[in-house]
Amino acid sequence: MQQTFKFRLYPNKEQESKLEKTLELCRFTYNKMLEWLNRQEKPNRLELQARLPKLKEEHPELKKVHSKVLQMETYRLFSNLKALSELKKKGRKAGRLRFKGKGWFKTFTYNQSGFKLVETGKRLDNLHLSKIGDIPIRTHRAVDGEIRQITVKRYPSGKWFACICVEGNDEKPLTKPHSNLVGIDVGVENFTTDSDGTVIENPKHIDRSLDKIAQSQKALSRKKKGSANRAKAKQKLAIAHERLTNQRNDFLHKVSKYYINNYKTIGFEDLNITRMIRKNDKNRYESTLRRHILDTSWNSFFQMLSYKAERAGGKVIKVNPKGTSQLCARCGENVPKRLNVRIHRCLNCGFTTSRDYNAALNIRNRAFNAPKEKASKPGQGLPVAPVEERPLSRHISFIEIVTGQVFLSKQEASSNL
Repeated sequence: MQQTFKFRLYPNKEQESKLEKTLELCRFTYNKMLEWLNRQEKPNRLELQARLPKLKEEHPELKKVHSKVLQMETYRLFSNLKALSELKKKGRKAGRLRFKGKGWFKTFTYNQSGFKLVETGKRLDNLHLSKIGDIPIRTHRAVDGEIRQITVKRYPSGKWFACICVEGNDEKPLTKPHSNLVGIDVGVENFTTDSDGTVIENPKHIDRSLDKIAQSQKALSRKKKGSANRAKAKQKLAIAHERLTNQRNDFLHKVSKYYINNYKTIGFEDLNITRMIRKNDKNRYESTLRRHILDTSWNSFFQMLSYKAERAGGKVIKVNPKGTSQLCARCGENVPKRLNVRIHRCLNCGFTTSRDYNAALNIRNRAFNAPKEKASKPGQGLPVAPVEERPLSRHISFIEIVTGQVFLSKQEASSNL
């Protein structure tokens, strides 16, 4: 199993200058190879790699970059060509690859060789990169396994990070799952509502950061292009965006860890988020809703659940989202309701509960019957899993999540209530 670790680098001024120079030389190499392709020569990837030694003779400054780093630019070029081809196959308008301008490149990659992670026993370890030197790195987690590749990335805020790809690192589950199956309904008002009656508050990071980002954007627009003050304002804006991204990711990692530590099987909806945020009109309410949907980062949350479940020996099941909020989880009756109606009331069986909790029960039922769904129509003819319909017994604020106050397991929670 492959695993990627992301650690921050702390280069000195000389090392940072070399890192910047490496990015620019990689950009130059990429543009040269694109130029060869545009001449209708149509060389394959290996032929492009074979031309690199001659290119180094013509441009001696390229010898300051490790050979594997330059070779990886051929992978970048052909990966971009493949992505362009896929867009055209889908009927999307796609032109040709363009030459990259100064400052465009943000990453370069060492593959198989040219690097070494050295433990120092101190607060910071060292990452040796060929042609650059030993750069201090903060490894906040143990890197177990064989390092196959390292990608160095520069963020707009000016920070440098190393993404270390490791082969054969099989993580053991942190805790033994206590329950077999849970259904999770994601939302905007509450981030998750699950079939066990637990509600996790949506932090709505964007609402708390929007004013600061808007102020930074306005300050940037007032600065003269090319000036030092504009560069400072641009970095300040980048730091504000980076802080928002870090807040989102921290919250998502902690919520996903909570569910992985408690459940062996997790069911969630296979949502078409692109369709949900499609602009249909200029309605202010819908604009705010779209912004909050993007802020919740449901796709990132689902991805985290998927790879963490795989490492922990669990599994995730994506279910058809059609009708999860409309069908009664107890009797299966269709109970139509608008988005602003937050209570589910079934006139057929009398089941009354939160709309989101009813959806979570339906998601759990569909995940329970996942192997049988292909033989039946969605929401019809499927046996309901034996679920105990509980009240919404536990509300977890986002502050409890981000500060680590939330219990790791429901057994711990029940013993402390």
